[in-house]
Amino acid sequence: MAGPKVSMEKLLATVIQLKASDLHISVGQPPVVRHQGRMKKLDLGGLILENDDTTSLMKSITPDRCQQELQSKGGADFAIEYIDGYRFRVAVFKQKGTIGMVMRRIPSQFLTFEQLRTPEAIRSLIIRPRGLFLVTGPTGSGKTTSLASMINFINDNYDRHIITLEDPIEYFHKHKKSTVNQREIGIDVPDFKEGIRRALRMDPDVILVGEMRDLETIRAALEAAETGHLVFGTLHTSGAASTVDRVVTVFPENEQDQIRTQLAGSLIGVLSQALLPKKPEGLIAAYEMMVVTPAIKNLIRENKTYRIDSSVQTGRKHGMFLLDDALFRLWRDDMCEKEEVLLKSSKPSDLAAKIAQAERGLDDDDEGGDGDEDEEEEEDDDDK
Repeated sequence: MAGPKVSMEKLLATVIQLKASDLHISVGQPPVVRHQGRMKKLDLGGLILENDDTTSLMKSITPDRCQQELQSKGGADFAIEYIDGYRFRVAVFKQKGTIGMVMRRIPSQFLTFEQLRTPEAIRSLIIRPRGLFLVTGPTGSGKTTSLASMINFINDNYDRHIITLEDPIEYFHKHKKSTVNQREIGIDVPDFKEGIRRALRMDPDVILVGEMRDLETIRAALEAAETGHLVFGTLHTSGAASTVDRVVTVFPENEQDQIRTQLAGSLIGVLSQALLPKKPEGLIAAYEMMVVTPAIKNLIRENKTYRIDSSVQTGRKHGMFLLDDALFRLWRDDMCEKEEVLLKSSKPSDLAAKIAQAERGLDDDDEGGDGDEDEEEEEDDDDK
């Protein structure tokens, strides 16, 4: 065959030009991009990718160690740098005996808290001297971006030693006020658990654990948070209450009470997020924010996670709010379509009822005396 019909350079240039978030390469169709949350096939003169095309596209960018991993394990992940500092996170994999790839564009600039519209409570939580702060949400909800902006904020403003454990490294941090050492799993250190263990001997102030996938990693992260370090971690859970349950239920039953006590002592906050299409174009994040107050510590310790949501709802003065309240505000402020906010909702039927009520103009009256007050506070939050 006479070389690939399309080069990886051309495809990546197209992704950057379109401001697409992902590029999908699969046999039997043209290359596909995800643009503003929607999948779109690229029209490249009727090009349909064949087996040889996807294989040569893969070989043009995949390091040898990852090609070996693809052969032995059926898939590999890595990050690449393209021209002008654009970076991509790459997943190569086998499907139906052929090669497939998905490439995600990593934004080259750190976004500020204002740009990301992150909850105000974050600023005070991430400069605590110790504790565990979790960022949660499904794959592709912007967890990495949120964490990168938090690390960047600390790096800009405080003198700390920050160690990140990532798989793969996505955002590159320069040493600014802080010293930042970034370790890639599989290259610089074998796994997250070992990375945390080693980090504790490196005089750290802040440790970022890219993914808390298993019992050993979660245990090591909890211990690091208990011993006087600020630990950031991510989980694929949605919502604060289910995050607490997920951490505890990873452990065998006979350990769960002890883990609840440990978690109650070290958890300082949970930020959950979802990403949805913004009107008229672009993407916007909706957040749920839980700050661990003494009341919430007790709920965690006493295994009453089912009451966490109502504590979050009444904890507005601490900067807390539920995801569905944030989604409701995005709809009310005409930033997102009703269908989109309902898709991301934790309790879609409740949110649909609240929206229907607002559409009938009953919103303020129905919330009783303090409804207006809440509205004002929410407006303030949005302005910040």
